[in-house]
Amino acid sequence: MRTHHTITLLAAAGLLALTSCSEAVTSEPKPGDKVAAPPSASPSASQSSTAPEALSSAAAAAGIPPSPAPAQRAIYLAALNKIDPEIVNGKDDKAISRGLSQCQSMKDEKDPTKRVESTNRRFIGPNHPDGFGPTKAAFILAAVQTNLCPTY
Repeated sequence: MRTHHTITLLAAAGLLALTSCSEAVTSEPKPGDKVAAPPSASPSASQSSTAPEALSSAAAAAGIPPSPAPAQRAIYLAALNKIDPEIVNGKDDKAISRGLSQCQSMKDEKDPTKRVESTNRRFIGPNHPDGFGPTKAAFILAAVQTNLCPTY
Protein backbone atom coordinates (compact mmCIF):
# COMPACT_ATOMS: atom_id res chain seq x y z
CA MET A 1 0.00 0.00 0.00
CA ARG A 2 2.93 2.32 0.70
CA THR A 3 3.94 2.06 -2.97
CA HIS A 4 0.62 3.48 -4.12
CA HIS A 5 0.99 6.39 -1.71
CA THR A 6 4.53 7.08 -2.90
CA ILE A 7 3.54 6.99 -6.55
CA THR A 8 0.55 9.24 -5.89
CA LEU A 9 2.75 11.68 -3.99
CA LEU A 10 5.31 11.74 -6.81
CA ALA A 11 2.60 12.27 -9.42
CA ALA A 12 1.08 15.11 -7.42
CA ALA A 13 4.50 16.73 -6.94
CA GLY A 14 5.13 16.45 -10.68
CA LEU A 15 1.80 18.03 -11.53
CA LEU A 16 2.42 20.86 -9.09
CA ALA A 17 5.88 21.43 -10.53
CA LEU A 18 4.54 21.51 -14.06
CA THR A 19 1.59 23.78 -13.31
CA SER A 20 3.70 26.24 -11.35
CA CYS A 21 6.07 26.56 -14.30
CA SER A 22 3.44 27.48 -16.85
CA GLU A 23 2.36 31.00 -17.63
CA ALA A 24 -1.23 31.40 -18.77
CA VAL A 25 -2.69 34.46 -20.44
CA THR A 26 -6.16 34.97 -19.03
CA SER A 27 -7.20 38.20 -20.69
CA GLU A 28 -7.06 39.68 -24.15
CA PRO A 29 -4.82 42.72 -24.61
CA LYS A 30 -6.69 46.00 -24.83
CA PRO A 31 -6.21 48.32 -27.79
CA GLY A 32 -3.30 50.62 -27.07
CA ASP A 33 -1.62 48.22 -24.65
CA LYS A 34 1.99 47.52 -25.41
CA VAL A 35 2.58 43.86 -26.00
CA ALA A 36 5.77 42.55 -24.47
CA ALA A 37 7.88 40.01 -26.22
CA PRO A 38 7.23 36.47 -25.06
CA PRO A 39 9.68 35.17 -22.48
CA SER A 40 12.66 33.33 -23.86
CA ALA A 41 12.45 29.57 -24.11
CA SER A 42 15.54 28.94 -22.03
CA PRO A 43 14.06 29.63 -18.55
CA SER A 44 10.98 27.50 -19.14
CA ALA A 45 13.05 24.78 -20.79
CA SER A 46 15.37 24.67 -17.80
CA GLN A 47 12.42 24.59 -15.40
CA SER A 48 10.71 21.74 -17.23
CA SER A 49 13.95 19.78 -17.43
CA THR A 50 14.42 19.98 -13.66
CA ALA A 51 10.93 18.66 -12.91
CA PRO A 52 11.65 15.17 -14.32
CA GLU A 53 15.03 15.17 -12.56
CA ALA A 54 13.34 16.04 -9.27
CA LEU A 55 10.77 13.28 -9.79
CA SER A 56 13.51 10.84 -10.74
CA SER A 57 15.57 11.62 -7.64
CA ALA A 58 12.47 11.45 -5.44
CA ALA A 59 11.58 8.07 -6.94
CA ALA A 60 15.13 6.85 -6.45
CA ALA A 61 15.06 8.00 -2.83
CA ALA A 62 11.83 6.05 -2.35
CA GLY A 63 13.54 2.96 -3.76
CA ILE A 64 11.76 2.92 -7.11
CA PRO A 65 14.18 2.25 -9.95
CA PRO A 66 13.65 3.95 -13.31
CA SER A 67 11.40 2.27 -15.85
CA PRO A 68 13.35 -0.21 -17.94
CA ALA A 69 14.52 0.65 -21.44
CA PRO A 70 12.51 -1.04 -24.22
CA ALA A 71 15.08 -3.80 -24.72
CA GLN A 72 15.36 -4.52 -21.00
CA ARG A 73 11.58 -4.44 -20.71
CA ALA A 74 11.26 -7.09 -23.42
CA ILE A 75 13.85 -9.31 -21.73
CA TYR A 76 12.09 -8.97 -18.37
CA LEU A 77 8.66 -9.80 -19.79
CA ALA A 78 10.10 -12.76 -21.72
CA ALA A 79 11.67 -14.07 -18.50
CA LEU A 80 8.33 -13.84 -16.69
CA ASN A 81 6.49 -15.52 -19.56
CA LYS A 82 9.04 -18.33 -19.54
CA ILE A 83 8.34 -18.96 -15.84
CA ASP A 84 4.56 -18.93 -16.38
CA PRO A 85 2.61 -17.08 -19.09
CA GLU A 86 -0.11 -16.25 -16.57
CA ILE A 87 2.27 -13.97 -14.65
CA VAL A 88 2.14 -11.33 -17.39
CA ASN A 89 -1.17 -12.54 -18.85
CA GLY A 90 -1.04 -9.95 -21.64
CA LYS A 91 -0.75 -7.06 -19.15
CA ASP A 92 2.81 -5.89 -19.76
CA ASP A 93 2.50 -2.57 -17.94
CA LYS A 94 1.04 -4.25 -14.87
CA ALA A 95 3.92 -6.74 -14.79
CA ILE A 96 6.43 -3.88 -15.05
CA SER A 97 4.65 -1.95 -12.30
CA ARG A 98 4.61 -4.97 -10.01
CA GLY A 99 8.29 -5.53 -10.67
CA LEU A 100 9.22 -1.93 -9.87
CA SER A 101 7.07 -2.14 -6.76
CA GLN A 102 8.88 -5.33 -5.75
CA CYS A 103 12.19 -3.50 -6.19
CA GLN A 104 11.01 -0.82 -3.79
CA SER A 105 10.09 -3.36 -1.13
CA MET A 106 13.37 -5.23 -1.64
CA LYS A 107 15.51 -2.14 -1.08
CA ASP A 108 15.22 -2.37 2.69
CA GLU A 109 14.38 -6.08 3.03
CA LYS A 110 17.53 -8.20 2.98
CA ASP A 111 16.02 -11.50 4.18
CA PRO A 112 15.69 -13.74 1.07
CA THR A 113 12.75 -15.66 2.54
CA LYS A 114 10.76 -12.48 3.14
CA ARG A 115 11.63 -11.25 -0.36
CA VAL A 116 10.20 -14.45 -1.87
CA GLU A 117 7.09 -14.17 0.32
CA SER A 118 6.44 -10.58 -0.76
CA THR A 119 6.98 -11.56 -4.40
CA ASN A 120 4.44 -14.36 -4.04
CA ARG A 121 1.89 -11.92 -2.58
CA ARG A 122 2.54 -9.27 -5.24
CA PHE A 123 2.54 -11.42 -8.38
CA ILE A 124 -0.84 -13.06 -8.75
CA GLY A 125 -2.93 -14.26 -11.67
CA PRO A 126 -6.51 -15.22 -12.48
CA ASN A 127 -5.85 -18.87 -11.64
CA HIS A 128 -3.37 -18.01 -8.88
CA PRO A 129 -5.07 -15.45 -6.62
CA ASP A 130 -2.75 -16.40 -3.75
CA GLY A 131 0.43 -16.23 -5.83
CA PHE A 132 2.36 -18.78 -7.83
CA GLY A 133 3.99 -20.51 -4.87
CA PRO A 134 7.45 -20.16 -3.38
CA THR A 135 9.34 -21.86 -6.20
CA LYS A 136 7.93 -19.72 -9.00
CA ALA A 137 8.06 -16.66 -6.73
CA ALA A 138 11.80 -17.22 -6.32
CA PHE A 139 12.19 -17.34 -10.11
CA ILE A 140 10.05 -14.19 -10.47
CA LEU A 141 12.17 -12.47 -7.83
CA ALA A 142 15.33 -13.41 -9.74
CA ALA A 143 13.86 -11.98 -12.97
CA VAL A 144 12.88 -8.76 -11.19
CA GLN A 145 16.23 -8.32 -9.52
CA THR A 146 18.24 -9.20 -12.62
CA ASN A 147 16.31 -6.99 -15.02
CA LEU A 148 14.84 -4.12 -13.00
CA CYS A 149 16.95 -3.53 -9.91
CA PRO A 150 20.24 -5.44 -9.99
CA THR A 151 21.77 -3.31 -7.20
CA TYR A 152 19.12 -4.21 -4.60
